[in-house]
Amino acid sequence: MPSLATMRILLRSRRFRCLALPGSTRVLHKAYRTVTPQNFSNYESMKQEFKLEVPEYFNFAKDVLDQWTNKEKTGKRPSNPAFWWVSGDGGEVRWSFEELGSLSRKFANILTEACALHRGDRVLVILPRVPEWWLANVACMRTGTVLISGTTQLTRKDIQYRLRSSRAKCVITNEAVAPAVDAVASQCEHLHSKLIVSQSPRAGWGPVTEMMKHASDRHTCVATKHDETMANFFTSGTSGSPKMTAHTHSSLGLGLSVTGRFWLDLTPSDVLWNTSDTGWAKMAWGSVFSPWIQGACVFAHRLPKFEPTSILQTLSEFPITVFCSVPTAYRMLVRKDVASYQFKSLRHCVSAGEPIDPEVMEQWRNRTGLDIYEAYGQTEVVLICGNFKGMKIKPGSMGKPSPAFDVKILDADGNVLPPGQEGDIGIRVLPHRPCGLFSHYVDDPTKTASTQRGDFYITGDKGFMDEDGCFWFVGRADDVILSSGYRIGPFEIESALAEHPAVAEAAAVSSPDPVRGEVVKAFIVLNTDYKSHDQEQLKKQIQEHVKTMTAPYKYPRKVEFVQELPKTISGKVKRSELKKKEWERINPPH
Repeated sequence: MPSLATMRILLRSRRFRCLALPGSTRVLHKAYRTVTPQNFSNYESMKQEFKLEVPEYFNFAKDVLDQWTNKEKTGKRPSNPAFWWVSGDGGEVRWSFEELGSLSRKFANILTEACALHRGDRVLVILPRVPEWWLANVACMRTGTVLISGTTQLTRKDIQYRLRSSRAKCVITNEAVAPAVDAVASQCEHLHSKLIVSQSPRAGWGPVTEMMKHASDRHTCVATKHDETMANFFTSGTSGSPKMTAHTHSSLGLGLSVTGRFWLDLTPSDVLWNTSDTGWAKMAWGSVFSPWIQGACVFAHRLPKFEPTSILQTLSEFPITVFCSVPTAYRMLVRKDVASYQFKSLRHCVSAGEPIDPEVMEQWRNRTGLDIYEAYGQTEVVLICGNFKGMKIKPGSMGKPSPAFDVKILDADGNVLPPGQEGDIGIRVLPHRPCGLFSHYVDDPTKTASTQRGDFYITGDKGFMDEDGCFWFVGRADDVILSSGYRIGPFEIESALAEHPAVAEAAAVSSPDPVRGEVVKAFIVLNTDYKSHDQEQLKKQIQEHVKTMTAPYKYPRKVEFVQELPKTISGKVKRSELKKKEWERINPPH
């Protein structure tokens, strides 16, 4: 039996809190009765009782963050920071919800007054894990502008494409990325405002730090409708350039309530550390909406480069209670002497982004005493399936569907398949589209329409459901490569490879890797003039070339020169055949 203190913590954390619109009796989240750990683990009861009401008007900054400020003022929330950031070299920032509100209103005034942005205008934010990234997120909510996040690994070409295709009117970045923006700005006709987070001024850029000193913290939040676009996220495609996925104020601000409450198991007393990159939707999912819906503290580490020792030291030094990272991180961590570190506050560990190995889960449990709760989602949808706190974990399984979704395995005609049969993972969207799905692919109605089959949204992933209702991931239905939590489309890699003079033809596919799960492998047909060159040296040159042409994380870690590529009658490269060849090396067919 757990101790009395532990039971109190468990009972406290099981209350589902209500958030009400100011001046309205409409409740955003249906109040749950207090439940014990025993009936909380009853998944069917949780699913049946869950209900999410979506009001006509909703803005996360006003209707959630500012309500936590009110709770702070009245002593109805623990004296826990809302935001806690460390630089890794002694720098530290702590904000209450009240301070977060004041600073984000100042930033909002910069966007509307200094940058002359209006509701619906798009803002490209390319920042590392610095406090200003969070302020920019909340400021965009307050002003009704549409935020587009980008990783700092983007190259000049990547930035130009994103600015032009999004028609962003403002870009916010730092001194490391600013030169790349300046190099392409003249070719981006919609861009008229540039803000820089830096200690040094830069000509043509608004200095955020200095502007914040003089900005007013009085700002009236825009009354946004729940179905207005709030954020656009670029996805990796298989046959073209990245597409923008549009999410609304309610799809994130309300749809992620399941993630914070049931998967992350957060309360206002918790401190959550999510190690995602700021360029990915997972950062918004796990470091903005999910924790702040629950009133928990968002912990952030500058962490310019993933280093296992720094992760372990941080988990030991700070009172982090919930840890979220990709399987690759856990694989790296278990290779270290984890048992020599003491995680005094850590109580819950989760993982997403790619399948995690049962062996890694077992090693982590043996060394820390904690399970890793895996979940499955995508840029287009919030948490789809999960191993929720209180459920028995089946190692290797994605768990059971979110209580917000009706998830099925479908055949090519949209028919629901029985347990044990592999098919497409789909979410029912008719007759009622559930909260938590993207609204559309921007400027691409054809692609948007292609995601629906009958009454279901098709995720693009293959899987199956077992007799107990647990879902298992089989693989992507398309050619997207999942590596270290990154979703990498082959098109950009192949385009970069094609620009190298040695490359006549190329194909990029996934290849198994013991640490990253899978990595990019390039199959290359060389031009005649290069077939006599030193092969190993040429591989390195081609790899470096790709790093300069697109974001470095996309480069092929494996390269194989071949005489020809397998193709269809119409001349299309059979990536599936190459991928099958790679994976059969570790799992040969019987």
